Amino acid sequence: AEQFDMVFHVQLAHGSPTKQVRDFTNVKQLYESIAKAFGIDTNTILYCTLNTHKVDMTRLLGGQIGLDDFLFAHVKGESETVKINKDGPALGLTISDNGAGYAFVKKIRDDSIMARAKGIDVGDHVSAINGTSLEGSRHFEVARMLKEIPIGSEFSVQVTHPKLAADAALAPRGAQGGSGNVAAGGGKKTMRMKKDGTAVIEEIDDAVTKMVTKIDDMLEQFVGIRDSELSQTVYDLAKSNAEADLFAGALDEKLSDFEFPDDFVLDVYEMVNA
Repeated sequence: AEQFDMVFHVQLAHGSPTKQVRDFTNVKQLYESIAKAFGIDTNTILYCTLNTHKVDMTRLLGGQIGLDDFLFAHVKGESETVKINKDGPALGLTISDNGAGYAFVKKIRDDSIMARAKGIDVGDHVSAINGTSLEGSRHFEVARMLKEIPIGSEFSVQVTHPKLAADAALAPRGAQGGSGNVAAGGGKKTMRMKKDGTAVIEEIDDAVTKMVTKIDDMLEQFVGIRDSELSQTVYDLAKSNAEADLFAGALDEKLSDFEFPDDFVLDVYEMVNA
């Protein structure tokens, strides 16, 4: 494998000195490196955002890091149990995944059942449903579980909020090294961490990025999750299979857990190979 010696700057999102991490090729290793640098337990890390310490889901670290991105690690804060009445089919919740066993809330639709529930926010880790622990569950399993709760019933969700800065107005942190907003496609190189545990350096391709985002939108619509890394994998499979049924077969083989609906498979195939 190609040797990388890339150093990334990282802070804890609720406030910390800047540390450096290197030598990781997947998200789990990244969390381990961050935990080691700050002397904290790896299991307290919920996810990372790029170039902002805010819980900003548009800046979430997926499978790619720009070589000049500044990382902010969000760690577990308070836990809370929220009771929700499922008085309609759609909860209005999109679930994402931190790649290391924690599912969390990526998006809450306005005017939805979840938007009316107090105590659950974007960025919260969903740690249990009706007392069943979800540690180690993937986002699609959590989404499926929520979908299967009978309409008209009340259920409880235990969430862990990310730890916030004691005084968020203290200082514009990250300014001493973050890249701010680099225009995508400005010849920006990224390190892409692949599912097989290797990493590659790639130039950002704007057209591909747009398509992967579209697949992410479709995932949200059909499965109730967002996951840029998964969407990239789905894109790669659609691109490398010359026929729709080969693509469907490849999805079944590589991503059998997801049970993608047929409409999703066909829509993605037609879009990528138009």
